[in-house]
Amino acid sequence: MLEGPKVSQSELAKRFGVSQPQICRIIKNKERILSEWHRNGDPERKRKREGKDAALEAALLRWVEGARNADLPAGRPLLHLRARHLAGALARPDPEPSGGWLARLGARHGLAGKKPPAEKGDAEQPTAEHWAGAVLPGLLRSYAPAEIFACGETAVLLPAGASGKGESTGERLTLLLCANASGSEKVPLRAVGDSPRPRCLRGVNLEQMPWSYRAGSLAGLTAPLFAEWLREFNEGMRRQGKSVLLLLAKHEAHPYLQLSNVRMVFVPPAAALAQPLDRGIASDLKGHYRRRLLRWLPAERGAGQPSLLDVLHMLAQAWGDVHPGLIASCFRAAGFTPDASAEAVSLTSAPGLLGREQLERSGDLAEADGDEGMAEGEDAGELAAVPPCPSEREVWRSLATLRRYLECQATSPDLFQAFYELEDAVHMVSAG
Repeated sequence: MLEGPKVSQSELAKRFGVSQPQICRIIKNKERILSEWHRNGDPERKRKREGKDAALEAALLRWVEGARNADLPAGRPLLHLRARHLAGALARPDPEPSGGWLARLGARHGLAGKKPPAEKGDAEQPTAEHWAGAVLPGLLRSYAPAEIFACGETAVLLPAGASGKGESTGERLTLLLCANASGSEKVPLRAVGDSPRPRCLRGVNLEQMPWSYRAGSLAGLTAPLFAEWLREFNEGMRRQGKSVLLLLAKHEAHPYLQLSNVRMVFVPPAAALAQPLDRGIASDLKGHYRRRLLRWLPAERGAGQPSLLDVLHMLAQAWGDVHPGLIASCFRAAGFTPDASAEAVSLTSAPGLLGREQLERSGDLAEADGDEGMAEGEDAGELAAVPPCPSEREVWRSLATLRRYLECQATSPDLFQAFYELEDAVHMVSAG
């Protein structure tokens, strides 16, 4: 009616059975009406109806628009969680939005059943047989093993009191692992916990740590957190001047992004196409982490249970302990290298690591305190000038002081690799 041929207002009023002033008002507000109609999710809708909470609806619609522009999922469960969060932030008396309210909102704005923009290219999912027989071999021929990366998540339990809250037990961390097929490059760990601002991380120069920490819902990886990590990974590859292939599982927390130096390829969900991380890399990391937890001797370190900060350092050390040869063999066992061949992955203990029996024996050693008496003819002045041999507790306290200094003042994560090697050397000396 508003965009058709010119017709008098009186004729339009007779045709639609309304008054002439009503037609006048419609023509006067033509631009606004057309704009609202184009924004409407349902073009067949004849009445304009507003929700009872316009502010909440507007905030939720802005979030949906931003999520879709960033190619992030915005399904019904996420929509409900976001609506509940926004209702609480807006101090609504009933912060729990009902299913009917969400359904009516979706119907008014075209959210119900509307999928995000289709992912193109490598995001399209072929069958597992076609992928393994045709897609994967072509990808592997295009990249060297050092340019083929795989990433995934695994979870580790925190010791009691290490959650960063100081009270709860049984907390866990989600770890994002990423390494290349040759084992020559392991991306620094990304840990996701439940505490948004752990007390133990205050004062720590987080930008220079050999790990990174983020807070997520129920200590789980979310799509925004993974998108942030993807962009950081892409930036790291860009600085190195490398273009790499990233293989990962299709998951709601894994959004597909078009990146300049990283080509994302989703592996079809099939038992025969197990990720390299599931072939032994994640379990080897956890084994090294458990051994380092056993080496934590409170009597020697003068401390109680390890904090979240201590655990993050242990995990970084455990990730460094995963041998490149094991990573390469796991990629071959998963078929993610050109010379792939099924082989068993040996998860033997790394040499030089201490067993629990050794630790218990070392804990019974007498502390050398330099107070065994003076030999015959020995000058008391000379003896006083020689510092006594420090006890193991003093050594661990000195190492803790040095680590704290590096946490606050370090200019590169590489400094911690030297510190970790020093700490391991002290462990070997104390074990005799």
